[in-house]
Amino acid sequence: MDNPENQFIEIAPDSPTQQSIVPQPRNGKPTVATIEYELLSSKPYAFTLAELKFATHVKHKQIPAAELKTHGARMREEFFAKPYACMRASPLTKQYGWGAHYDEKGGIAIYPVEGREYQRFVKDKSIKKYFAVRSKKA
Repeated sequence: MDNPENQFIEIAPDSPTQQSIVPQPRNGKPTVATIEYELLSSKPYAFTLAELKFATHVKHKQIPAAELKTHGARMREEFFAKPYACMRASPLTKQYGWGAHYDEKGGIAIYPVEGREYQRFVKDKSIKKYFAVRSKKA
């Protein structure tokens, strides 16, 4: 899996919100959005895309630490045997009003759409910018 570098993902043009929303668990269980939010908000730039996807998978499937320690390499290999989407397809950028920035090492941090940092990235001509994927076809 390629880890993008030095780019910013703006919220989707058809995002249902123009204000960031902290994703909540559904029926008492964490969703992909809540897990990604937890990981990225608590440790900005600590995860590359591949690391984030695998960590989210492990938390979402509630894989025990002992199993991960014993079979982690095989599980990771199986997980990445199929392709995974970048942050353009994340619920955070599509639905919850969070922009995603990849630094020069591929680390990811999220920024609220209403924040100054988000606007700074949008105006920065030195980084590539993409919109999150639309939820509906045009």
